[in-house]
Amino acid sequence: MKRYKNSLYILAMCGSMVACKPHIEEPSIDKGSLDVSKYVAVGNSITSGYADNALYYDGQKVSYPNLISQQFAKIGGGEFKQPLVDQTSVGIGASGGARLVLAPHTDCLGSTSLAPVPAAPAGDLTIFGSNIYATQGPFNNMGVPGAKSITTIYPGYGNPANGPGNYNPFFTRMASNPTSTSMLADAMALQPTFFTLFIGSNDVLLYALSGATTDAITPSAGAPGVGFDASMDLIVSTLISGGAKGAIANVPDITSIPYFTTVPYNGLVLTSQLQVDGLNAAYSPLGITFHLGQNAFIIEDAAAPGGKRQITSSEYVLLSVPQDSLKCKQWGSVKAIPNAYVLTASEISDIRTAVAGYNTKIKSLATANGLAFVDVNKFLTMTETGVTYNGINLSTTFVSGGAFSLDGVHLTPIGNAMLANEFIKAINSTYHSTLPLVDATKYSGVKFP
Repeated sequence: MKRYKNSLYILAMCGSMVACKPHIEEPSIDKGSLDVSKYVAVGNSITSGYADNALYYDGQKVSYPNLISQQFAKIGGGEFKQPLVDQTSVGIGASGGARLVLAPHTDCLGSTSLAPVPAAPAGDLTIFGSNIYATQGPFNNMGVPGAKSITTIYPGYGNPANGPGNYNPFFTRMASNPTSTSMLADAMALQPTFFTLFIGSNDVLLYALSGATTDAITPSAGAPGVGFDASMDLIVSTLISGGAKGAIANVPDITSIPYFTTVPYNGLVLTSQLQVDGLNAAYSPLGITFHLGQNAFIIEDAAAPGGKRQITSSEYVLLSVPQDSLKCKQWGSVKAIPNAYVLTASEISDIRTAVAGYNTKIKSLATANGLAFVDVNKFLTMTETGVTYNGINLSTTFVSGGAFSLDGVHLTPIGNAMLANEFIKAINSTYHSTLPLVDATKYSGVKFP
């Protein structure tokens, strides 16, 4: 409760009642059983501040761990170093592209509207050109885009000698020794007193982003480095081995993010009877019919008659599908949408089964080790239907919803602020602290030109 200090003391310090105003004490913050003097965050792209399909400075500055560290500073938190890229850089994504921005774009039909477009023809390859550990490290933010539970413990995860696909250039640039160290080893080198761990999404996400055509879902069973459960056991036991406390987050239902939900399954709109009759004639041998108005897209399916079928309402067309191909090249009608741009019901079921297993394991680790448990899955489910924060409406709707950046996978600044608050709530509840929440109203959603 706010209170006035002794008025005689105020007069003595100020000299006159005219020139002096009562000093109001700020509410005290109880740190409970927390020691946050050395905070380390372990995770993947969301932890790193990756957004708009790239790692870039502005996104890193509003990473949720950096926002948490700013609150930790109020109870003795130390410096929180991040492997920042140059402030003027266009950034770089996993596929080498620049960050996305919202700008006017003219489609194949000649219609111009705001759309996500790269800020430059190519990403900034200089980001991968040198190791910055000696000049900027060691790093408290051990968030590495593309990292999985099984790669967090992998020595040499940043070693280019392993060959394409077998090392991570995002880790190469920040590792203490790219040829031999692991993310977990570099995290432990700081001797953390507190950690956050948010890992596991990529164990299914990379498979899902490819339309289930590349990568694979990490199995729950298997040795560390092979299976999710044993890898998580090793990560958590290592992080707490020096007496550190921490917060561990579960894996969200990734199929509820805009990357999978933005393109409607029935986005094939037929406006003339001539179109309807032509498609009915072509697809009648497969038992597929069309009508005026909205129709389900045609997708590839090797198990279907003729290798194609209509997508169902419970399946997804990915945000990565070329929009001009849908509009002008008859994708989804005459030409089936390729597998790489679709998630089928069976693939979605496999993903959700894996996530459920991961989350059971994560919750058990939190309980067994007295760690704060952050239910990111529940938080995302709430956001999917829309939440209001201090008069600001937030949802998972692409662009306009405000929570997700232009890649449909990673968070906006306000999305990161809200996620940071979920961690802080769990930390306060577990460790009997009263750490104040981040003021999310200070942060933006998608930036409009």
